[in-house]
This record gives sequence, C-alpha cells and structure tokens, in this order.
Amino acid sequence: MSIGSLFIITGTSKGIGEALVRQILQRNSARVIGIARNPSYISHPNYRHVICDLNELSHLENRLDYIFPDGKFERIVLINNAGLIGEINHLGKLPHQSIHQIFKVNTIAPAILMNAFVKKYTLAKEAKKIVVNISSGAASKVIDGWSGYSASKSALNILTQTAQNEADLDRNGIRFFAVAPGVVDTDMQLEIRNASSDAFSSLPKFLALKENRNLSSPESAAEKIVYLIDNAEKFDGVILDVRDF
Repeated sequence: MSIGSLFIITGTSKGIGEALVRQILQRNSARVIGIARNPSYISHPNYRHVICDLNELSHLENRLDYIFPDGKFERIVLINNAGLIGEINHLGKLPHQSIHQIFKVNTIAPAILMNAFVKKYTLAKEAKKIVVNISSGAASKVIDGWSGYSASKSALNILTQTAQNEADLDRNGIRFFAVAPGVVDTDMQLEIRNASSDAFSSLPKFLALKENRNLSSPESAAEKIVYLIDNAEKFDGVILDVRDF
C-alpha cells in the first residue's frame, strides 16, 4: 500500500527551499527530506533534515541511500533548489576555487541527485515521479560578472531537457522540469546588491528592484512550484518560468 507523497528538496535551510518545506508539510500525507549544509529550524514529524554540503561531492555520494529511501509512495518528487551565485567578478579576476564551487553546487550535485533518483525509482511504476530543477532566467542571458552562474544554470537546463528525452525513450514515467523562479527576495539577492559596480555593470538595476519592491517573496515562488508539481500534466515542455503561469 502506498503511503502518500515523498518530497526530496535541497537548500531547505532558508529562502525558497524553506518555504517549499513549510507549504508541503501542510499536507498530512506528505513526507519531506530536506538537504542543506546548515541546520533547519523546521520541526515536524514528517520532516527529516539531512546536513550535507553539496560542494563536498563525496559527502553527497555517501548520503544517497539516506536521501532516497525505500517505500511505496503515490508520488515521489525531487526538487534541486540549492543554488549559488558565486563570486561576482569578471573572468581573470576569479579564484579558481570559486569556479569549482559554483559548478559543483549548481550543476554537478543536481546531476548526481537526478542520476540517483532515476536509478532508485524507475521501477516504482505505481508512483507519479517528478524532478524540478530550479534554474534562472540568467541561463539564457549574458551578464558580466555572472559567467559561472549563468553557465552553470544553462548547463542545468540542457541536463534537464536531456533527462526528459531519455525518460521518454525509456518510458519510465518521470517528468523533468527546469523552472526559473523569478527575481526572489533571498540572500542571493543581497549578495548581488553587495557586488562591486566594476565587477557587475547591472548593479543599479538590482538595487532598483529592491528599492522599488519589485522582488517576489520566497513563499510566492514556492506556491508556483507546488502548483506546477500538482498540475504537471497541464504543462508542455521542460524549460518554464513561474512568471508565465
């Protein structure tokens, strides 16, 4: 007998990730496994928090059996929400470690989790299976100072599209989405506003977004993502933007 929904979400200690957990836990049958490098303040009988730094790939790989549990579920959802803007600066001025880190967190860790998800749950024929990767509008834009962020999110988009193509060929029933959440008032936006104008020519635009209160809330973005998951059959394609629905 199935036991409701299982959600596996990265980056759950704050921002959109935390908002997702709180909204999903309002459903009595939902079980949530959260993954973050920092502790969580969420206490709920259906929530299990896994402390794991996605920048440490060996640590992540050693935790996969704990992250993806056995069991019969009506629905199994992976949300790769954790993301990193990285150091904002022009190429030639970036530490090599910063380049390593942004691709590990934004692209490689989600790829490992997607790979593990497909391997673990392909044969769970009775379950509705969905993977949502949180992307960015920057994935299709050239923004100075954001070379690593834009490129890593662009790679995530192609990874997601390829995964959907493979799922269709393999007929494993998994739906894959890469979703831009809009411009959300999170710690990442604070990092962006603290950048140097010499390293980031679009700084005035992002300062104005905050000043004019044009940033959406993490709760609003989470509501849109949950709506997508609940209504996946209504959406065509893989690359989506919450501002379009």
